[in-house]
Amino acid sequence: MEQLGQEPPPPSVPADRAGRCGGRRAGGSGRRRRRWLRRTLLALLVVVVLLVAGGVAAYRWAGGQVRHVAAIGAYPGRPAAGAGTNWLLVGSDSRAGLTPQQRKELHVGNGGGRNTDTVMVLHTGARGPSLVSLPRDSYVTVPGHGRRKINGAYAAGGPQLLTRTVEQATGLRIERYAEVNFLGLVQVVDALGGVRICPEKPLKDAESGADFRAGCQQVDGRQGLAYARARYSDPQGDLGRVKRQRQLMGAVADRMLSTEMLRHPSRPAPVVRTTLAAIRVDDGAGIRQLVELGRSLRKITGGAGRAVTVPVARPGVSVSGAGDVLMWDEPKARLLFDALRKDDPIPTSVIN
Repeated sequence: MEQLGQEPPPPSVPADRAGRCGGRRAGGSGRRRRRWLRRTLLALLVVVVLLVAGGVAAYRWAGGQVRHVAAIGAYPGRPAAGAGTNWLLVGSDSRAGLTPQQRKELHVGNGGGRNTDTVMVLHTGARGPSLVSLPRDSYVTVPGHGRRKINGAYAAGGPQLLTRTVEQATGLRIERYAEVNFLGLVQVVDALGGVRICPEKPLKDAESGADFRAGCQQVDGRQGLAYARARYSDPQGDLGRVKRQRQLMGAVADRMLSTEMLRHPSRPAPVVRTTLAAIRVDDGAGIRQLVELGRSLRKITGGAGRAVTVPVARPGVSVSGAGDVLMWDEPKARLLFDALRKDDPIPTSVIN
């Protein structure tokens, strides 16, 4: 019997029906989560595809911008290939493209144009990279031209004669070649936003425009070029200059491959564009080889490789018609180049 003043109880819901209703609510929420997850994954997949496509397009674009030069050729008596790969790295003192104002600012004058300020051999192999500087005043045999400074080989016959001269002088086969000139170096350093150098002593050289305090400091392209070219105020002359050239080259590679570059999305593109416009490589080299070159140079600056100068027996010898030259210590130089050809460790007796 119902009691007056009380509401009747709500109708009961069968257990199986209640379960189905609850199931629809739970299932609907789960389906919505699954749909959201699928859409999110699809969106991520689209982004990845676009990035990969963009990366492939950029890689192909960069590959089309690489400038080549006929630098390596066959000839009778060419050294056989050894273990690893040998790059010839050349810094040309070409004034081409420089305005009178730029010549003045860079302290390069109106002469030159066909010599090489920098000649280095980069060896890469299973034991890591090794960078060997060949001072520009090295007195060697230039095929077809007799004995003269190594930087004169480029003037006499361009990249191919320089490559052949280095191969004959060292006994190493050169597989890769890369060259940059004055203006190109300045533009690359400026595109990077400058690089960091760390002179151990103050350096001031009126001829190159170098004026640096001791210690680490940021330099722009003009200052970097002055640092690499200074030699007249250095007691070591050309031997001191090759060390600074290696330091600058390593600083450029370190900056170019740094994570800081990747934090600025707008910076890599102009850096790549400027670098590709500044450098010339052999006909067989491309983007992949240039990236490997940069990584090897960065390893050397990071301590994972060796950087040495070819052993010199007599610096500053005066030769009629050639001026002051550097004579290699032939026994030690042979030990150095034999080690590179076999991809063996560089003997400590030749490290300077």
